[in-house]
Amino acid sequence: MAVCPITLEETVFSATFSPGGLRLLHPRLKHLAPLDLTHTEQLRQARLRADKMSIQGVQPKLSAVVSVTEGRFQIVDTGGRFILKPNPPPYAEVPQNEALTMTMAKTAGIDVPPHGLIPAIDGSWVYVVKRFDRSGRAEKIHVEDFAQLSGATRETKYEGSMERLAKLVEEFCSFPVIEKAKLARRALFCFLTGNEDMHLKNWSLMMENSRVTLAPAYDLLNTTLVLEKAIEEIALPLNGKKKKLTQSDWLNYYCKERLQIPEKIMQGILAELSAAVPQWRQLISRSFLSPTSKDLYAQLLDNRLKRLGLNSDYSVE
Repeated sequence: MAVCPITLEETVFSATFSPGGLRLLHPRLKHLAPLDLTHTEQLRQARLRADKMSIQGVQPKLSAVVSVTEGRFQIVDTGGRFILKPNPPPYAEVPQNEALTMTMAKTAGIDVPPHGLIPAIDGSWVYVVKRFDRSGRAEKIHVEDFAQLSGATRETKYEGSMERLAKLVEEFCSFPVIEKAKLARRALFCFLTGNEDMHLKNWSLMMENSRVTLAPAYDLLNTTLVLEKAIEEIALPLNGKKKKLTQSDWLNYYCKERLQIPEKIMQGILAELSAAVPQWRQLISRSFLSPTSKDLYAQLLDNRLKRLGLNSDYSVE
């Protein structure tokens, strides 16, 4: 049985994508051709267009729209509704890693944009994600990352703390209690999945209908797997530490003391994360990572679950 690279769900359809996967990209999309650029050409186009697009970041990116009639992605300089991310040299399997981790986040109750993998004409994988800062035909949704909110720059994006994230949510969000619970869930998920690169620019707030909330999650991936040897466990220090973080650091200090999340809500978050573990294991197994990378991802997940005292039998007291 095949696996849809957009949803990572098993499918009986002979085509590369399942109908449900295609509808996530566009409700009328019936088929999708491979991206008409080799990996080398993708990197070249990303370099050439870097100063023409509003998308920023170190990883190579392309802006694109999907043509429903042609069933393909088209690269554009402006007006893009999707971001395409080819594998960045010299790392391996980054698109597969990000697609998997973002899908795992979705199953854990974290808001993520439509995303997935698409093949290129040379057989390489490209990560695709729909932009959440666009609506309708031309409307832009106001989004600011936590670096902007705290006065940091791209060069100082690591000069913050997890405590600082909490203060920014309290200061700017319309309903801080709700958003702090979202922050806790997302932070715990990132620790469980080995994401050591959640710096200030990888967290954002958005304003829609006069309400300020956490923006959907983005740039979620197991960086420990990508970098092969992790020096730290977290990008922004928590309780003055970037490694050897304990269950007490996360649950007692950060979630209960700093975020002031009520016990019942905290127990619910932990129970829901634990309940997602069996599905996470299935997703890792179905993913487009190599067998070795699948094993390493699963091992890291098991280790982090134990460190937080979580398992699939976790229950709310």
